[in-house]
Amino acid sequence: MKRILILACSIALLWSCKENIDESARYVFQHDTMASYLEKHEDYSEYVEILKQTPISLASNSTVFQLMSARGNYTVFAPTNEAIHAYLEKLTEQNLITAPSWESFQDSTLRDSIYRVIAYNSIIDGGDVDLYHTYDFPTQTNGEFDRGNLMDLKLTVLYTNNPDEIFICKDCPVNVRNRDILTTNGVLHQMEKVIAPDDKAMSTILSEYISGRKEGFYVIAKLCEACGLMDTLSKVRDEVYEERYLRGQITPTWPANGMASVAPGKSFTPKHRKYGFTIFAEPDEFWEAELGKNARDITPEDVQNWVEAKGYYPKAVANSDYKSTDNMLNQWTTYHVLDYKLAPNRLTFHFCEYGYRYTVSTKYTIPVMEYYPTMGKRRLLKIYESPECEGIYLNRFPIIDNGRTGTGHEIGCDPDKTGNRVDRDDPDMELHTAVNGYLYAIDKPLAYDEATRNNLGRQRIRMDAMSWFPEAANSDIRCQLIDDDEHGWVHIPYDAEYHYFKNLNINEGSTFVYCNGYGKNWSNYCADEIKCVGRWELTFKLPPVPMRNTYEIRYRVIANDNRGVAQIYFGTDPNKMAVTGIPVDLTMGGADPKTGWEADTEDEDYNAEVDKRMRNLGYMKGERAIDCINSSANSRSTTNRHIIRHIIIRQTLDPEKTYYIRFKSVLDKLTPEFYMDGLEWCPKEVYDNPETPEDIW
Repeated sequence: MKRILILACSIALLWSCKENIDESARYVFQHDTMASYLEKHEDYSEYVEILKQTPISLASNSTVFQLMSARGNYTVFAPTNEAIHAYLEKLTEQNLITAPSWESFQDSTLRDSIYRVIAYNSIIDGGDVDLYHTYDFPTQTNGEFDRGNLMDLKLTVLYTNNPDEIFICKDCPVNVRNRDILTTNGVLHQMEKVIAPDDKAMSTILSEYISGRKEGFYVIAKLCEACGLMDTLSKVRDEVYEERYLRGQITPTWPANGMASVAPGKSFTPKHRKYGFTIFAEPDEFWEAELGKNARDITPEDVQNWVEAKGYYPKAVANSDYKSTDNMLNQWTTYHVLDYKLAPNRLTFHFCEYGYRYTVSTKYTIPVMEYYPTMGKRRLLKIYESPECEGIYLNRFPIIDNGRTGTGHEIGCDPDKTGNRVDRDDPDMELHTAVNGYLYAIDKPLAYDEATRNNLGRQRIRMDAMSWFPEAANSDIRCQLIDDDEHGWVHIPYDAEYHYFKNLNINEGSTFVYCNGYGKNWSNYCADEIKCVGRWELTFKLPPVPMRNTYEIRYRVIANDNRGVAQIYFGTDPNKMAVTGIPVDLTMGGADPKTGWEADTEDEDYNAEVDKRMRNLGYMKGERAIDCINSSANSRSTTNRHIIRHIIIRQTLDPEKTYYIRFKSVLDKLTPEFYMDGLEWCPKEVYDNPETPEDIW
C-alpha cells in the first residue's frame, strides 16, 4: 500500500501541464484511430474504461482515451481484460484490495492510482511529427525504448531464442498474433500481462539482496553499504529542480537568439534533472570461488584482504574506514560504480564511425569507445565495443589496424588486455534494473591497477563533450534517437537560473543549447554538438588523466561562418586559470592557408609530411575514424577540410589534480557561436614517438 500511495504522489508531481485535447485536430480517415480500434474489440473493454476514467494531467479535463483519439504517433501496449483481471488478483494477494474487482476499492485515491499505473505505463507518446523509427523496438535485448511512457519511465524489451517471443520489462509477453496493429495515430501491441514495472531505486535493489540474503549480487551490495554509497544510490531526481520547473520558475523554452540552424527558433529546457548509476560487478559465484565461502558469509574485510593480497591498490590504506576515498576497499568498490545511468543499448554509441551509417547500416564496423570518470576517487573507465570482440568490454586494449592504409578494425588482443566482458544479455536483467540505474555482471575482477593505468595512459583518449555530464545521460538528453525539436534543441539554464550540469559553469547572458544531430547528417563525433550564443563564458570541469605524463589537448572544430572567436584558459583553479595562447578563430578551417592543410595524395610519405607541418603550426586534420555522412567521406577528406583539430596545450598533467578549461568570447557581437564537439588527450609517447608516429585515425 505504501509504495502505491507514494507512486500516486509521484504521478501527481510528474503530470504535465497540457491543456484540453484539441478535438478538431483528429484524423478524419476512414481507418480507426487507436481509441476507435480499442472500442471495437471486446478484449479491451476494461482497458478502454480505464482510459476513459484517467485524466492526462491535473491541469486538464481531457482523458487518456481522448488522447488516443487525437492526432499523434502512439505506441500502445494494450492489456486484455484477462491481463487486467490477473493484475487485480496480484493486488489482492498483496492485500492492497479485498477482492480482484474494481468494486473492492474502498479508497478512490488508490483506485485512481491503479488506473494511472495501467494507463500511463502502457502508452508511449511519439509526438506530433513524422519521426524516424517512431514505433521501433530496441534491437538490443534489455535495451530501452527511445522515449519514456506517460509515466516518464523507459520500458525495456527482452528477446529469447524463440523469434516469436517478445517481453516488455522482462515478463510481460506481447501477444504473438495481435501485435504491430497500425491505426491512423499509432501502433498497438496486445499484452498478456499489465505493464507495471517496479519503481525501485538502486539502493533498494541492493538492500533487498542484503536483507533477503539473496544470491547473485549479495557481495557487491554489502560492499556498497560498507562504503557508504546507499544514500547516494537512492537518489532518483533533483526535487528542487522538479518543483521550480513545475512552478514556472525555470523557463521551459528559450528563443534561439539567432543561433544558426535552430530551425524552430527556440530550444526546450529539460523537464527533469535526474540522477542515475551504473554498477559493474563480479557476481557472487566469482567471490565464492575466490574466497572459498558462501557469498552470504563473505564480509567487506574478506574482500579488502583479497584486494590487498592481489596488490591492486598498493598506495591505498587497508583499514576499516571504508567510507574514506583513501581506503583500499573504497577504491576497489567505487571503481565499479558510475554516476551515469547507462542502459544496455547505450553503453556505447554508433553513429558515424568509419564505414558505418546509422541511417542505413546494419552491421558495425570499426571499434567505438566511451570514457567515464568513476565515483569515489576520480579514475577513468573505458567502455569498448567492436564487431571482432562481439560484445561490450571494460578496459579492453586491443591491437588495431590503424596504419595510414589500414582498415581501422581490431585485428587481435593480447590475453592480458582483453578486459572485462559486460553481460548485457542477462535474461534476469530486469531484476537488477532500477528506476535510476543498472547493475551488470562482469566476467573477471575489475581494478584500476598499474597495468590498467599504464594502458589508458599510453593511448590517445577521444571524448565527446556530453560524456562529461552525468545529467545528460540520466535525464535522457544525450544522443537520443529522436528527430524532433524538443530532443534536438535542448536549452541548459545558465547558473543564475539553475546550475544544471555539475561539471559546467554557464554565465548569465549565454544561451546554451545541446544540439542532437540525429537524422540531420552532421559530421560530429557522436552526431551531436554544443552551441552557445550571447556573451558566453563557459568553464568545463574535465575528466581525470590516467597517469602523470605530458599530454596534448586537442579541440575539434567544424568551422563555419556562424562561429565566434574564443579565448581559452586552462588550469586547476576555476577562478584563476592561465591563458593558453592567442584566441582561437572558430570560423577558420583547412581552407585557411595558415593551417597548412593540403589534400591527401597517393604518396603517404608526403601526406605524413603535411601532417607534421600542420602540427608545427598547432593544427591537425580531422580523424579518419569519423565519417561525415553529409559528404560520404571521412573527416580527413578534401570535402571536409573545414574540420580542424586545434592543439590547445602541451604540458604535464597529474591524475591527482582536477583540471578546468574555459572558453570566453572575445567579440562584441552576440550572435557568433561557441562550438564544442569534444576533446582529445594524447600522451607524449604517442604524439612524439620516433619509432611509431601517431596514427591518423
